[in-house]
Amino acid sequence: MSLKAVIFDLDGTLLNTIDDLADAMNSVLIQKGFSKHPVKEYKTFVGDGIENLVRRALPIYFRHNDDIIRECVKLVKYEYDSLWNKKSELYPGINILLDNFEAAKFKMSIYSNKPDEFVQKVAKHYFTKWDFKFITGAKKNRPLKPDTSVVKEILAGMGVTPDECLYIGDTDTDIMTGKNAGIFTIGALWGFRSEEELAEAGADFLAGKPEDIIDFLLKKTA
Repeated sequence: MSLKAVIFDLDGTLLNTIDDLADAMNSVLIQKGFSKHPVKEYKTFVGDGIENLVRRALPIYFRHNDDIIRECVKLVKYEYDSLWNKKSELYPGINILLDNFEAAKFKMSIYSNKPDEFVQKVAKHYFTKWDFKFITGAKKNRPLKPDTSVVKEILAGMGVTPDECLYIGDTDTDIMTGKNAGIFTIGALWGFRSEEELAEAGADFLAGKPEDIIDFLLKKTA
């Protein structure tokens, strides 16, 4: 492997955002007269875009009501706009991992299914220390992961081929995205989903902590 670049997922991979996401969605549910969910349940709700988050959080008999979904999406965005940095924080070891990638001259990018407006806010708040070539989230009329069109744009922009890149994420959606693009995938076990999910999705390597990725890179370049 001649590695030169890495694409990261954001939520559940670089940043633990689950409390802020849960607080925003639960606030909307309460406003609408619905029951809220425990924070841990949101680990299976998030990862596939804000509309899917809303669908999964709503009572089952409202999950196909487009009017309710559109309204709740707007409300969640409004709530999250004031909550996105209240409890979120980098996972332990992420700063060291990013430092190591940067020291090794890797080109780094972030690609998330979170709305791009929030991805940019998060990046400016938490990641100004590091040089990311591309930072992008979900945009209107652009397919979400696991579609690979944006990944291909990122690869081209970084000037690398799929076999020169790593894809690191914490959900089956991330693993499928990387594999669909022909990229070596690393499952982040410290994130929102289970080891079983990441293994079944076909992750090429499973990392229990960020330091495991550093060890993996050292062995590959030894």
